[in-house]
Amino acid sequence: MTAVPETEASAWPERMRRRHLCLDDFERAARRRLPAMLYGFIKEGAERNASVHGNRAAFDAVDFVPRVLGDTSGRSTVTTLFGRDYAQPFGIAPMGACAFAAYRGDLALARAAAGAGVPMIVSAASLIRLEDIRAACPLAWFQAYLPGEQERIEPMVARVAAAGFETLVLTVDIPVPANREHNTRNGFATPLRPTPRLAWQGVTRPRWLLGTLLRTLAQHGMPHFENMDATRGPPFLSRNATRALGRRDALSWDDVALIRRRWPGRFILKGILSPLDARLAREHGVDGVVVSNHGGRQLDGAVAPLRVLPAIRAEAGTMAVLLDGGIRRGTDVLKALALGADFVLLGRPFLYAAALGGEAGVRHAIAVLGEEIGRNMALLGVTSPAAVGADHVMRPG
Repeated sequence: MTAVPETEASAWPERMRRRHLCLDDFERAARRRLPAMLYGFIKEGAERNASVHGNRAAFDAVDFVPRVLGDTSGRSTVTTLFGRDYAQPFGIAPMGACAFAAYRGDLALARAAAGAGVPMIVSAASLIRLEDIRAACPLAWFQAYLPGEQERIEPMVARVAAAGFETLVLTVDIPVPANREHNTRNGFATPLRPTPRLAWQGVTRPRWLLGTLLRTLAQHGMPHFENMDATRGPPFLSRNATRALGRRDALSWDDVALIRRRWPGRFILKGILSPLDARLAREHGVDGVVVSNHGGRQLDGAVAPLRVLPAIRAEAGTMAVLLDGGIRRGTDVLKALALGADFVLLGRPFLYAAALGGEAGVRHAIAVLGEEIGRNMALLGVTSPAAVGADHVMRPG
């Protein structure tokens, strides 16, 4: 069974490894480490959090039908995607502002991913230059937020290609910012205005204040959005931050066609929930889709990706089908594979791990999830992620 080498997983102190036995443990610990406004920014979705909760409920509604008496001693978690072998059937989803939650957070995620042999997707909303992250993780992909403006699309695509990325992911489910009222209630807003409440949150979380915020400011200055455009963007949490995003409500299938013509590598659309859109993606020459509702952070009440996964798989043809949203266990990964995913992505748990232990924390989180997958493959009666199929699960009705 393939797993993260013991020497890498042991980089985190043994006492910390014993405290973090599953991905949920990282979230509980991160809640104590991070200011409430920042923890809430990571955890919460839009409006009533209906889609956040729906993502988890979808996995809970699927049961396994294990097979027995098959020799699973030679099992391996290695997964082939786009002709490349990865050590696990999962990667790290794109997340913005990671360097605000963990010191040089994107680099911690990238180095851990490289060490574990899994892909990491750099977010357009990251605060570290995409070229630096690509150097730390040759397996990295890049995720773009692009407006429907050719004069901004083409230079950005050229920059990503020049940096050496082989895979470009275009997020298509955020034409306008969502109503994330939880951020307002928690005190997280752009621009971030100092208040006694935020000051108290900082001083009562000294490890984050000293180890992340003040350390970043002292060594790297005020973080900027580095990857929204071909040139450097505005400071994080400035008045101009949201303006820099452009008119993404004008993005269309014509722009997808333009990117396909300009981009020489693999091209993925992230944020697909309709089988009709999956068909259009295939007709536009897209190489893969990520079935996703943005982790419940966009349209509240949007269907859980797992529920529409089989229908999208049926429309995908030769496109790769990835899924994110709500995955917290190795059993969740296997359920997604059984219902038609080729690969899955996780975000929040790995960012919590980075906030707690940097690169070593993320490596441990990857190892924990990988060990769960390998163990549960044996219990399910399969020897590879590719062997998991619809006959291994049952859904109500």
